[in-house]
Amino acid sequence: MANAAQPAPATTAPKPGTAAAPQAVPGFWDPRRRPERPDLSRISVIRFLTETDYPPFNFTGADGNPAGFNVDLARSLCEEIKVTCTIQMRRFDTLLDALASNRGDAIIASMAVTPETRARVDFTDPYYRAPARFVSRKDQVLSEIRPEYLEGRKVGVVAGTAHEAYLKAMFTDAELHTYPNDEALRASLRRGEVDFIFGDAISLAFWINGTDSADCCAFSGGPFVESRYFGEGIGIAVRKGNDLLRQALNWALFRVWEKGRYTDLWLRYFSISPF
Repeated sequence: MANAAQPAPATTAPKPGTAAAPQAVPGFWDPRRRPERPDLSRISVIRFLTETDYPPFNFTGADGNPAGFNVDLARSLCEEIKVTCTIQMRRFDTLLDALASNRGDAIIASMAVTPETRARVDFTDPYYRAPARFVSRKDQVLSEIRPEYLEGRKVGVVAGTAHEAYLKAMFTDAELHTYPNDEALRASLRRGEVDFIFGDAISLAFWINGTDSADCCAFSGGPFVESRYFGEGIGIAVRKGNDLLRQALNWALFRVWEKGRYTDLWLRYFSISPF
């Protein structure tokens, strides 16, 4: 996974049209650091809370039941721990209060680990990150992006976002164009008004692979995961002090990854990797 972009000595930019290297499934677990198996006998049920409408992570399936990457991962964790698992869907803005009032045991809803959320809940280890990436038209793809490569180039970004702040700090010689929302941003690239756009890689991956992009565009360069701008990652939230459940979920996350089930799940939902 790429680190934050750092200014580097002037070099020749890669030739446009050079395909970016294929990306691997993200892995946040070190096989040399196996978590200890906690006393799982003290856990009889896990009541997961998730949100209602954030496909492909959380959504209502055709049968009316919870579905999505987070939901399938929760079920895999319960199978690993060998406990009954329930999954309740709620509006995202109600999840923390529901957890605090004991209407659930854990939140698996793409909740970012931030100083603000850490003040209210404890988190497992991250199970994915939401990196930032550049997208260009297909005939202008760069295999690598550095600040000097974008000098004088038009780069679109949604105004007021962490992505805009990152570009202003790191890509000082690019010509920034701001847009009010993702739809306007992506349309600007499709029409050729800008050379690149910069934003959340997961939503951009779905746009690239969907019909709205009209097959115009592709990722340029690799992911940027500077935590000061893009967060520490996405974790499962538990009530403050619930170390037993947090440790059990960390153990189960490692086991699911070690057995290849995390990779299978990721590839099922993400045909174009955001990483």
